[in-house]
Amino acid sequence: MNGATGRSTRREPGIAAVAEAAGVSYMTVSRVINGREGVGDATRERIQKIIDEIGYRPNVVARALRTGRTHSIGVVCFATSFHGPASLLFSVEQAARAAGFSVNVVTLNVLDEESIQLALAELRELAIEAIIVISPHRSTGAALRSMPTDVPVVAIWGPEELGMPVMGMDHVDAAARATRHLLDLGHPTVWHVSGPDGWTGSDLRVRGWHAALAESGREIPPVFQGDWLATSGYEAGQHILSQPEVSAVFLSNDQMALGFMAAARERGRRIPDDLSVIGYDDEPGSEFFTPPLTTVHQDFAFIGRRAFEFTQHLIESGTRVPAQVTALPAELVVRSSTGPYAH
Repeated sequence: MNGATGRSTRREPGIAAVAEAAGVSYMTVSRVINGREGVGDATRERIQKIIDEIGYRPNVVARALRTGRTHSIGVVCFATSFHGPASLLFSVEQAARAAGFSVNVVTLNVLDEESIQLALAELRELAIEAIIVISPHRSTGAALRSMPTDVPVVAIWGPEELGMPVMGMDHVDAAARATRHLLDLGHPTVWHVSGPDGWTGSDLRVRGWHAALAESGREIPPVFQGDWLATSGYEAGQHILSQPEVSAVFLSNDQMALGFMAAARERGRRIPDDLSVIGYDDEPGSEFFTPPLTTVHQDFAFIGRRAFEFTQHLIESGTRVPAQVTALPAELVVRSSTGPYAH
């Protein structure tokens, strides 16, 4: 120990220590750290394991001076208290760090144009190479469209009219499939509990539900708007189930479905014997609802990984792609909360 400062003089392990432990050259370790080709998969995995074990951390400043790159991205994320945004943020961070990128995150509790612009400005001061925006709300649009174009920006769950690459699930198709599943079981129509106004995913799910009913010539009931929380699903259940003819309901997330099912039990409605319920997200634990919930599976890990890989491609190729929407397919997971129409 240094008596004057009380600080340890032990140096952090460097590339040479990693190379010695792995039995490879300094250059081979450097290729792995910088994400370059020319290293076999087995060797790359062994080096990465040793890096993790000995706690080697690349000197970001030195690497930036040497390569002219920071290997750093920014992420703006809204509503991390909800399962979807939090899961996406985690998967983006995992993918980025595995590729040797540092990640700077700004989380927003209030979503308006000014807050988003301030978040973007904060990230741009950090010399990031690209920004990923996880913001499932229409208000994202104006702030992103006014942002300078020198830094690539990729949106997850953003509105279609952003004018930049947007990646997410095909909510319209997924909601239509969920609705058709209930119609195929013989239900005369399907009621819907949406998410809050302005949320892109909620808007698109309403569109898919409405389209499936219209295409089949069924009556289209009024939409009951929730707020993603189980409490609002319970309130929706008390309102909708006051009408005895209701036999099938599609809710825009699993938490609202949980609350709705509680209201159904209070009213003596048996699921799925005389009421079918579908949720959305396939959040952890939905298979343990009573009964296990039929739901739409969103693969958040896959979405986040794909979004980062696309962002990395933009960084390394130096290209700018036109506005495009990549809608990834979703899976309907059929469990025990849906059954044939019994009336």
